[in-house]
Amino acid sequence: MEDEISSFFESSPPQKNMEEILENLNEFIKLNSSSQGGRRIVCVTSGGTTVPLEQRCVRYIDNFSSGNRGAASTENFVKAGYAVIFLYRSSYSHLEAVKMAVMDQQTAVAEGSLLKLPFSTIYEYLQMLRLIAEALKDVGPCSMFYLAAAVSDFYVPWKSMTEHKIESGSGPLDIRLAQVPKMLSVLRSNWAPKAFCISFKVNLSLYSLFFLVLILRNPMMYMQILDSA
Repeated sequence: MEDEISSFFESSPPQKNMEEILENLNEFIKLNSSSQGGRRIVCVTSGGTTVPLEQRCVRYIDNFSSGNRGAASTENFVKAGYAVIFLYRSSYSHLEAVKMAVMDQQTAVAEGSLLKLPFSTIYEYLQMLRLIAEALKDVGPCSMFYLAAAVSDFYVPWKSMTEHKIESGSGPLDIRLAQVPKMLSVLRSNWAPKAFCISFKVNLSLYSLFFLVLILRNPMMYMQILDSA
């Protein structure tokens, strides 16, 4: 599994603005972990990831999620005194959900209790999730992950994509999708082993859900009903 995860990241396109993201992230964590008494820090993820079909993306596969759960949870975490790293899908509909849920988000950002980091693709989401987890490693049990994003289970490996737009005149399109490596277990064991994790799953049979909980050894896992994602 670790080899698959390493291979995924090694073959991913470079994250844009990585140095700026890391600088803002470290500054945010330092501010909140060193303030009087220290704030608890939670990373909330929200929205669906996209799977590009071309490197210069025109077409993509999308995971549906309104982002309402993550946005509303962010609002409540801020009100409860948490410092929130909000990893959210950068789409118009989701930004509207964020604006409605985090009514006083500008104040929260100005006070240093809210850091917003947008993503779009599966590559961006997982690269930033790893970056956040590794940055929170030293915060230990005062950190939490609230993973409400709808993460793609399958993707097109970057190196196997065509660079430009797939031509529609060449007939039917056959695409082979690879399985995205499961990152939750490595997040809990390696990236941020002392952090508390809450994750969500699309509604499954009771047997399947029990089986997943056993494998992932996740402290809390909720069933997610797709319509309220």
